[in-house]
Order: sequence, then C-alpha cells, then structure tokens
Amino acid sequence: MMNRNIVLFGFMGCGKSTVGAELSANTGRELVDTDRLIEQTEGMTVSRIFAERGEQYFRDAEHRICCELAGRERLIISAGGGALTFPRNIEALRKGCELVLIDVPPEVIYQRLQYDTTRPLLQCEDKMAAIRDLYARRDSIYRQAADHTVNGDQPRGFVALDIMKAVGIL
Repeated sequence: MMNRNIVLFGFMGCGKSTVGAELSANTGRELVDTDRLIEQTEGMTVSRIFAERGEQYFRDAEHRICCELAGRERLIISAGGGALTFPRNIEALRKGCELVLIDVPPEVIYQRLQYDTTRPLLQCEDKMAAIRDLYARRDSIYRQAADHTVNGDQPRGFVALDIMKAVGIL
C-alpha cells in the first residue's frame, strides 16, 4: 500500500481539492488534480472545453489522464466529479490506486456551491434540483467504485485523518 496512489473522488464540492491538499501536507505525497492537469494540457478551462469541444472531448482527455496517473506511484489524485462514473476510468485507476469516496449529502453540496459559477453542469436556474438529480444518478456508481468511503461533512483535517486510517498509512 505504501506506494499505491490515493484517488479522492465524489460529487463536485465534496472537498477533494481541500482534503487533497491536507493529505499532501500530512504525507509528503504530490497532489495532482485531474481537472487542473487537463486544463494545463488543453490550454483552457474545463468550462471552456465543455463549451467549445463538448463533454465527450473532455471525458476522453480525462481518461488519458487517469491512465497516465495510474502508472505513477505515491500520488494523491483529486479526480473530477464525473471521472469515476465511467467504468474505463475506474478500471484504469484501480490498477495502482486506492479509491476513496468523500461522501457529502446534496444539501451540504448545495451550501458549498450555491454561488459557484465555474461548474458547467450546475449552470442552470435551479442548482439544488440539478445537484439532487446528478447526485441520484451518481451515488450508487460512486459507492460501487469505492474501496473506502469517508464522511466529507466534517473539517478537512478530520477527513484527511479518516482517509489515512482507511488506506492504512496512519
């Protein structure tokens, strides 16, 4: 386990980036955010990729990144909210990674994202309805993909500790 990557995944706003930064600080592992890596590779934001090239183009880029990162060691990977809803990404990441679902209820996600304008799938009139709908479609997929599930509705330091315990590095 010591060299296996830790993949943080879950619904947008669950805390992957902030918890990932905490885990990185606690473990000395490099934090890699798949969405940021795609933005660097493509030279544009995720929102712009969706708008100009479409979701399928983004998902293909995301899959290439998942395959690349799975071949490395000792990373903390913050996966985009939709990445682990695709079997090909789960299969690629499972090879060298522990998959950790950060579980947060829809109401908390709404509180965290109600003023966020950067999420392409939430650019609509009724964000709560969009969150509930997407959450309902993704929740069982997330749970099936997870090697470990932690409660993300607590301070990030506690979430990070729960993850370290779950994957056996504490």
